[in-house]
Amino acid sequence: MLYELVHAIDSVVEFENVDAHCDIPCKIYDPSAAQIAALSVVRLLDILEETAGGGAIASLEAQNTITRCILQKEQEAEKLKHEVRIIWGDYFKAPQIEAHPEIHDLTHQIMMKASACKQSVLRKDGEALVELVNLFAEIFWQTKEISTTRQLCPFPPELTTVYPVF
Repeated sequence: MLYELVHAIDSVVEFENVDAHCDIPCKIYDPSAAQIAALSVVRLLDILEETAGGGAIASLEAQNTITRCILQKEQEAEKLKHEVRIIWGDYFKAPQIEAHPEIHDLTHQIMMKASACKQSVLRKDGEALVELVNLFAEIFWQTKEISTTRQLCPFPPELTTVYPVF
C-alpha cells in the first residue's frame, strides 16, 4: 500500500531516481572493530583462566566473574562475526574478490573459529581467531592500496595486530 502511494505521488511529482549499493556510506568500512573484538575474546579467555585458577570455583564472586566473562566472550565473538560479514558482504565486490579470491574461505574460517571460541575456553582458538582477523584486515587494506604493519597491541592480551600505515 505504501509503495502504491509513493508510486502515485511519483507519477505526478516525478522524483529523481537514485541508486545505492551500500548499507552505510561508501569508504568508511574498517576491520578494526573486528580486530578489537578478537583481542577481547582472548582477553576474556585469559580472565576466565585466571579466575578459575585451575581448580573448583567456590566463591560467589568468582562465579559472578566467570558468568560475566562467558557472556561478554559470546557477545564479542558475535560482534566480530557481524563486522566481518558486513565487510565481506557489502564491501568486497568483484574487483576485490578477483584480486583476493581467498577472501571467501578466510571469511568462512573466521566464522568457524569465532564459533569455536564461543563453544570453548581454549586460548589457542582465540589466538588463531586473532590471526585470521589479522589476515582479513591485511587483505582489506590491500584493496585500498594502504600498507600495513604488525605490532603488539598496547593492551592485554598483547598479541600481534595488523595496523594500517597512513
